[in-house]
Amino acid sequence: EVQLVESGGGSVQAGGSLRLSCAASEFGFGDYTIGWFRQAPGKEREGVSCISDLDRSTYLADFVKGRFTISIDSAKNTVYLQMDSLKPEDTAIYYCGAERVWAQTIYYCQNPGRSHGYWGQGTHVTVSS
Repeated sequence: EVQLVESGGGSVQAGGSLRLSCAASEFGFGDYTIGWFRQAPGKEREGVSCISDLDRSTYLADFVKGRFTISIDSAKNTVYLQMDSLKPEDTAIYYCGAERVWAQTIYYCQNPGRSHGYWGQGTHVTVSS
């Protein structure tokens, strides 16, 4: 059974850092685009950052540019999201997603509601002021 397992969430104060991990089981990332999405209470799920394992193209939402970094370790089938300078508005459940799409990193990240791929269970991130 294909699974995406997130880890690394938690509670931090504003200005702090967290590193999220997304590990895939039963499939390799080889021709997938993988992304981090988040959903705050009462809001729709939005794309934070995505990366293609095929061509290593990346997308980073404007609201996290300069603060978050996405990376991938193909050998470990794991994608990371390094989150620095966290703000209270970053508080949300963060989900890892993966879909077998090519050359659509930006579209995949900006349209999570249209994804037909896989999703993890989510990990909570709480940033206090």
